[in-house]
Amino acid sequence: MSLDFTIVTASYNYGHYIGECLESVANQEGVTIEHLVFDGGSTDETAEVVGRFPHANFVQEPDNGMCDAINKGFRAAKGKWVMWLNSDDRLLPGALAAFKKFAEDHDDADVIYGGWNFINADGSFRKRMTVFPHRPSLILYVGCYIGTTSAFYRRETVIDEGHHLNERFRYVMDGEFYARLHSVGKKFIYYPRILADFRWHGENLSLRNHGKSTIDDWLTLQKQYAETRAIRRAYGRRWFRDDNFNGFVDATLYVYWRAMKALLKRIYLFRLEKDQH
Repeated sequence: MSLDFTIVTASYNYGHYIGECLESVANQEGVTIEHLVFDGGSTDETAEVVGRFPHANFVQEPDNGMCDAINKGFRAAKGKWVMWLNSDDRLLPGALAAFKKFAEDHDDADVIYGGWNFINADGSFRKRMTVFPHRPSLILYVGCYIGTTSAFYRRETVIDEGHHLNERFRYVMDGEFYARLHSVGKKFIYYPRILADFRWHGENLSLRNHGKSTIDDWLTLQKQYAETRAIRRAYGRRWFRDDNFNGFVDATLYVYWRAMKALLKRIYLFRLEKDQH
């Protein structure tokens, strides 16, 4: 039997959150799913929690970080559509059935992505995050705005062609992934629906070093910025041979695209809320 979805979850010592993630997948109706959980050797209650969910395929073994774990899932995936769902995030009820119906009307899409809710550590609602039709320059000059927790990749045209995460990246692997897919001509489609919850708790990999002042925190933050700059140089336009001069252009384009992002978010959030009412 063919599967509609492969959900890949990378896990490490998030046992206090992963139960909600697993439950949100197990409760999806009207679709066929495999849920692959690759755990890097958690020492907390993760294995016990996963054991309560028979739908999950749990592999616990050493890995080289989150990208390595997710790529293991990509290589093992059998579903028509593949996504990675962080172990502290969760799908909304009915999300996959609604997505499947939408995807059937967009058989030329390689990547389909929707919006999501930000939630607090305790699961309470924080704010709604809608996105908009694909703007590759936003990824290059502002940062990744497509939430992986509500993005799906057609296995046949993305994963099976060898488009996996770059394991040298630690922070902005999603932005590099999307910029690379765009560079080889993959088609992105925006689905105007909220599909998932993204948990914002301060220990998220992309957030944990912000607002701190030690030399180690600053060094880590600079590495994060360097990954973003590398994406810009590899997939965007290099204006000058001297990279210091490119920085001036980057700053100007950052301000422009940051303003455009704010405007687009307002427009599409208004449309989304209007449609849902």
